[in-house]
Amino acid sequence: MEALKSASDTLFILLGAVMVLAMHAGFAFLELGTVRKKSQVNALVKIMVDFSVSTVAYFFIGYAIAYGTTFFAGAEGLAQKNGYDLVKFFFLLTFAAAIPAIVSGGIAERAKFNPQLAATFLLVGFVYPFFEGIAWNQHLGIQAWLKGAFGEEFHDFAGSIVVHAVGGWVGLVAVLMLGARRGRYSKEGGIAAHPPSSIPFLALGAWVLSVGWFGFNVMSAQTIDKISGLVAINSLMAMAGGTIAAFVAGRNDPGFVHNGPLAGLVAICAGSDIMHPIGALVTGAAAGTLFVLLFTVTQNRWKIDDVLGVWPLHGLCGAWGGIAAGIFGAKALGGLGGVALGSQVAGTLLGILVAVVGATIVYGALKATVGLRLEAEEEFNGADLSIHKIGSTSDRETAW
Repeated sequence: MEALKSASDTLFILLGAVMVLAMHAGFAFLELGTVRKKSQVNALVKIMVDFSVSTVAYFFIGYAIAYGTTFFAGAEGLAQKNGYDLVKFFFLLTFAAAIPAIVSGGIAERAKFNPQLAATFLLVGFVYPFFEGIAWNQHLGIQAWLKGAFGEEFHDFAGSIVVHAVGGWVGLVAVLMLGARRGRYSKEGGIAAHPPSSIPFLALGAWVLSVGWFGFNVMSAQTIDKISGLVAINSLMAMAGGTIAAFVAGRNDPGFVHNGPLAGLVAICAGSDIMHPIGALVTGAAAGTLFVLLFTVTQNRWKIDDVLGVWPLHGLCGAWGGIAAGIFGAKALGGLGGVALGSQVAGTLLGILVAVVGATIVYGALKATVGLRLEAEEEFNGADLSIHKIGSTSDRETAW
């Protein structure tokens, strides 16, 4: 029975890892459909290479920082108990690699390629696992301090803060350091619209992310005996709430409609294991509304050229999700309890602080040394031709 349990746990978390790995295709197609046609190839290549760089950084550095585990041992030792520890690394890697995937959408169309790969390595190797270890592995005694101060530890079941808020706030720093795409905002105050290049691809990306998210959330239990149908239903309700709210607030705009479910799913990650489904529905609806309002304000009033809206979607909806877990996770509102609003607020603010400070150091150093953005002519020609020497479609057919 013990051998069967070990094998089942390994398969369970492996399926979760594969589902979250598939989400990176969602990131790629969401970005591909949102950017202009001259940057579609760049969107696809960035996500693929970023994931591979993340794998190396997390394998050799990040996982050890977060969990104190290394893989510098013989294969025979690593394969013990069906290799569960290896598959667990795979699963958590897919979370870590979401950080550069999130950032990629914000800095699209004008970022240099190699400096972003360097940023990916540093973020996944050092910045992300530093907070991951605090939230999920009791590092620095902060969780114990929060429990003493507020009665409960900071609760983030599947990463509203650890993954999404951190990624979103890192993305905001990167976007601000890069500046807006040339021609996006005029000196006279005008705004040049850059409409999505492909709504079908944008929608495909949203659907792939939404489906994979059930692996992201449900498989965060990490062992099969801890699987919870409540997590699945809460994720579903938050997704529906986010979609309906974005549909209404966004006046049936397809970009908002397809980002609405993502906003709801971002927000529900933290408290999906402790909320009542009605609380999850409200959490998702609030997130969908928040995304529409803040995306509009960010782009049109503050003139921050966050191409996919990664700061409102991940940074702000993720922060809301961390706080919402402290509200709707309480027994008084139908939750399971075991959570304190004070700890949720403190943990959320700490995650934002780590993200902003870490990103400022990483992107500030890269900007000062090698630069972050393409030259004006390269940006005009598009990231596809300037970086990859090929466009997404052929201008002409060959004779053969």
